[in-house]
Amino acid sequence: MKDLIHYLQSKNHAPSTQKAYLINIELFLKWTDKEIGQTTKKDVLKYLEHLRTERSQCNITRRNSLIALNHYFAFLLKTEQISTDPTALIKIRGAKKRMLYRTYTPEELEQLCDNFHHRFVRNFDDNHIPKNQRQNSFLSRNRNAVMLGFLIHQGVTPRETERMLLQDIDLAKATVKIRGGKRGVGRTLNLKATQIGQLMHYLNEIRPQFFTCCKQTERLFFSLPASGQKTTESENLMYTFKPLKKQVKTIDRNFMNFQQIRASVITAWLKTEGLRKAQYFAGHRNINATEEYRPNQIEGLTEDITKFNPF
Repeated sequence: MKDLIHYLQSKNHAPSTQKAYLINIELFLKWTDKEIGQTTKKDVLKYLEHLRTERSQCNITRRNSLIALNHYFAFLLKTEQISTDPTALIKIRGAKKRMLYRTYTPEELEQLCDNFHHRFVRNFDDNHIPKNQRQNSFLSRNRNAVMLGFLIHQGVTPRETERMLLQDIDLAKATVKIRGGKRGVGRTLNLKATQIGQLMHYLNEIRPQFFTCCKQTERLFFSLPASGQKTTESENLMYTFKPLKKQVKTIDRNFMNFQQIRASVITAWLKTEGLRKAQYFAGHRNINATEEYRPNQIEGLTEDITKFNPF
């Protein structure tokens, strides 16, 4: 089991996830009366049926057991203890349903980005903000505009935005490096032409002003001090997305959350770039995660049929 644990650790699974996988694997080993090398696809299917009928497990729970077995037999295959993977091509239908969003077109996303900059940066009226808070408001709105640009143009997640460092931006090549994490794979994406000028302004004029109240590091974005405090005690950027979400909602009533934006971007990639490129751009470890966004394509097609149907 030690080698199996090391294998799971090499896949960057959290300790809690590793523990859950090991429990599910041990349950399967106790159930089966065959040597591991003799386990067939039929045996795995029988076990999944046993979980459904004898243990009354729902599809989502059985799917978690199957994922654990996927990892187990992949480990055995890698260490040459078996020659074929009995879990290959086995899927549990109805185990996971991705929410279908009202997706934005690329043009609508571009307009959303422009509208945000117009309202909260270029023409923002700060007369209603106390004078001692106007500077921080100015910095946060400019920072939010740049972060929103990455969410819209590169389809990154808020967590990936939080991990961005100064050296990840290459203005000469017009690229940004997205750092991988537990859920996403690192990749390098092109910057949009409309982002270049805004990024230059942020890097040269806005970002240095954060250091009056923030510790100077290589982070690209910083959180500001809470009201009444002079310095930032936490580097956690995630709470800044809540006010950003509220700001975007004032611009577009159809906006729900940032996952909706990411779903829109990935759906557009699937249409224009194909499945494999969309997987890379999205940072998905497994292509199945990218395929789950295909229902949004179907929804968009349905809308087009409804719009252009002469009847």
